[in-house]
Amino acid sequence: MLLTGAEIVIECLKEQGVDTVFGYPGGTILNVYDALYKHSGEITHILTSHEQGAAHAADGYARATGRVGVCMATSGPGATNLVTGIATAYMDSVPMVAITANVNLPLLGKDSFQEVDIAGVTMPITKHSYIVKDVRILADTIRKAFEIAQSGRPGPVLVDITKDVTANTCEYEAMVPGRKVLASKYTEDDIARAVQMICKAQKPFIYLGGGAIISGACREVAEFAEKVDAPVCDTLMAKGAFDGTSERYTGMIGMHGTKASNFGVSQCDLLIALGARFSDRVIGNPKTFAKNAKVLHVDIDAAEIGKNIHADASVVGDLKQVLHEINACLKQQDHSEWMEHIMDLKEKFPLKYDDSQLSCPYVIEEIDRVTKGEAIISTDVGQHQMWAAQYYRYTQPRTFLSSGGLGTMGYGLGACIGAKMGRPDKICINIAGDGCFRMNMNELATASRYNIPIIQVVINNHVLGMVRQWQTLFYDHRYSQTVLNDKVDFCKVAEGLGCEAIRVTRKEEVAPALERAVSLGGPVLIECLIPEDDKVFPMVPAGAPISDAFDGDDLAARGQK
Repeated sequence: MLLTGAEIVIECLKEQGVDTVFGYPGGTILNVYDALYKHSGEITHILTSHEQGAAHAADGYARATGRVGVCMATSGPGATNLVTGIATAYMDSVPMVAITANVNLPLLGKDSFQEVDIAGVTMPITKHSYIVKDVRILADTIRKAFEIAQSGRPGPVLVDITKDVTANTCEYEAMVPGRKVLASKYTEDDIARAVQMICKAQKPFIYLGGGAIISGACREVAEFAEKVDAPVCDTLMAKGAFDGTSERYTGMIGMHGTKASNFGVSQCDLLIALGARFSDRVIGNPKTFAKNAKVLHVDIDAAEIGKNIHADASVVGDLKQVLHEINACLKQQDHSEWMEHIMDLKEKFPLKYDDSQLSCPYVIEEIDRVTKGEAIISTDVGQHQMWAAQYYRYTQPRTFLSSGGLGTMGYGLGACIGAKMGRPDKICINIAGDGCFRMNMNELATASRYNIPIIQVVINNHVLGMVRQWQTLFYDHRYSQTVLNDKVDFCKVAEGLGCEAIRVTRKEEVAPALERAVSLGGPVLIECLIPEDDKVFPMVPAGAPISDAFDGDDLAARGQK
């Protein structure tokens, strides 16, 4: 079948089962959009307000569904506007294919209008970047892009196509995509050594990373935790990999982790890291992290073993498969005394906040109650992000979407739109601070254009909250450029962009606002006004041992505010 390059792009997307694409057209990619127009009944295209919103939407779609997210943009600034979203996906191992078009082949390298070497720009933040200059290799390149994006440790792949390639023709033959199965890198001895370490441990602690969700290993993790008879903590990326209502669950670990998790990991004699990368926000001071413990590290990426923390033993492979084998070999362990100690830590050091007034933790708990813990929650980055991780009880995987590795302000709204497109059965709520919301609030126009029923909660304290918290604690209250107390009215902005808007100033208004938002069936903004100096606790200073976690009570005891 003789097709143009643009038609081949669309046929390859259909081959891969792509049902939704997020993007923004322009001159060099017009041929692709023309072909897409002819297949609008098969592939839904969401026109975002900005290309960065398209990348974040593709990311949110991928995180919520487990499928590859797809975004498109034209050359030059269209392509470069995708970069932050691509980097966000790369840092958090999100499968994405970004398709861009470039100037005609004879114009490459001549500083032509809207010409950028986007493959070169994105090389450090993708698993692979392609530039296609020959229509005959276009189909195979797109197929390889999807294969790479979702194999092994997932991540984004960029395919840049010169405009003349999208117009040129060649024979196209449809193919049924096959999922490449990577050969296991571990041996029976690796499994045996892991089992032996677990059996010798008296005080084991399980530390879950995002790999537990990516691999689909949640059932195996639950079985493993019971067999080991160990407590479980998680990272930001692992929310929902283990039931947040389980007695074994101790909460998040790290800079804003619970004292139960941070103290417990500091006291354990075996730390079992599952699909985690020991990021600096988790480990604090690497010299003191889990200093009393041997470390067993299971991860699909061999490069992560020993990168940040020395591993006494490791198993390199898909976590679901590895845990299936370990569970089959492992006899039931009994660590009742250790578990009792951890339960005492949980009781002694619960998460708490000032409930005398409207606060973000209260809003999060009400969201949890109203949605019965079954919503998909996306966030931006900052205090609200940490509170959303602490106070919403995630019980299922792929229900918490947040930029963990890159820390991208402005991520959440696009991601929420993508999640709702991928999971229309779910209530999808984005929680943002007022500083983050300003960055990509134009995507409310995208939600209203298509009547996508997402709920945007803006936690408005009129400051850059997390930066202000650091300025309060470590910069002697010098609030340099963090006060946002201006004349912006977010409710009027939302209404102007075609959305419903509700302002909340008191605790008793939160539940009715949420219930109304859920019932309206369209995009809604809820603005919640909270005090400017609320802080996220516990907290560990950057680079300090995680056992140094402190909270408001500790500061009060030291005479600090």
